[in-house]
Amino acid sequence: MKHHSADAHTLAAAYALGALEDAEREEFDAHLHACESCRQEAAEFAATTARLAAAVSQPPPAASKAQVMAAIDGVRQLPPRIPVPTAKPAPGGMLRRKALPLALAASVAAAVLGGVAVWQAQNGQDLEQQARQARRQLDAVSAVLAAPDARTVHGRAANGALTTVVASDRQNKAVFTAANLPAPGAGRTYQLWLDHDGTMRPAGLIDHDGTVLLAGDPADAGAVGLTLEPAGGSSRPTTDPLLLMPLPA
Repeated sequence: MKHHSADAHTLAAAYALGALEDAEREEFDAHLHACESCRQEAAEFAATTARLAAAVSQPPPAASKAQVMAAIDGVRQLPPRIPVPTAKPAPGGMLRRKALPLALAASVAAAVLGGVAVWQAQNGQDLEQQARQARRQLDAVSAVLAAPDARTVHGRAANGALTTVVASDRQNKAVFTAANLPAPGAGRTYQLWLDHDGTMRPAGLIDHDGTVLLAGDPADAGAVGLTLEPAGGSSRPTTDPLLLMPLPA
């Protein structure tokens, strides 16, 4: 192995998103058998990817099935594919770090936006705008997850929600993920905060399980807070924090 064994601990996101090559995936599979923290982190990244997909998924138009079935008879069958021999990858080594951000972004975008692209033309400008927004969100989240200096911290909110923050100094961004987050109730929302030496600055809203890119500058923040606020959010916390979790060092 050309890389230090510690490098394996940085590949949980790439593994969960399917961005590793076959040989690299087999190598990381073997690592997972001996590393409980990587098993947990890979499972959490996989759950995050599923929540991202669910957040931007759209049901297909009701007439789609009938249109596809009607068009089948007029579609010419393709000839059988003949596999083209490919060069065998060089042995040894984990994922090349310089290629990881692009691979992750492509993997996440393909998984989450593929269904949107299929019927985008049928839904006009509204769907196109949604797709662009989703792509920007996924690209930003992927850049943080793929950053070589990405660091992770886990926590639990007072209402039982499981939380994860992934931060990158190089990207100067942080990503927040919540699981088992109870419904906030009518007229309420959960609001995220960045704690700057005791001053809580708004960092975004989250209403249900999912992943959000924290707004604001995490560079000089010490912790991430979570409170329950009126719908639309507040300029400063109006309730006791459900969570005040130090940013990963």
